[in-house]
Amino acid sequence: FPFRLFPLRERGMNWRARPLTCQEIQAFKKSKEVMQRFIRAYQLMLRFYGIILVNEETGELKRAENWAERFQNLNWYSHNNLRITRILKCLGEMGYEHYQVHLVKFFLTETLVKETLPNVKRSALDYFLFTIRSKWKRRELVHYAWQHFKPQGSFVWGPQDKLLKYK
Repeated sequence: FPFRLFPLRERGMNWRARPLTCQEIQAFKKSKEVMQRFIRAYQLMLRFYGIILVNEETGELKRAENWAERFQNLNWYSHNNLRITRILKCLGEMGYEHYQVHLVKFFLTETLVKETLPNVKRSALDYFLFTIRSKWKRRELVHYAWQHFKPQGSFVWGPQDKLLKYK
């Protein structure tokens, strides 16, 4: 079977790649070596996208020195958005939900606040946001997105009345 860097329990674009089983996920999580390799693969992909994992414990991220060049690549080639969605889903499968939150917030900040990734904005809102497993963290990120979305009245990823009352 073809090897996948970020395997999932669902089929992807590569029809030859077999989906992961729950037993395989549990075995991966129990192996320190597998999990260290997973983090290294995550860091490799982040660097490719112009992002650095600042803190392995928290999942905190920042722009890499070459961010402008790498962000240009992200803006031009939308297939990267599929890969990012896959990475986000895999982070959740492997028990790195806190990494998911930081990565999604990073993309929401870059697309909505700093406006450096205009061509990633729809994927960040339509797909990245909804990979977050924790309902509470997802709500926080939807609220964050709503706060920075322009025009706010056109935000369709959450009910306006609830977003107004969100604490």
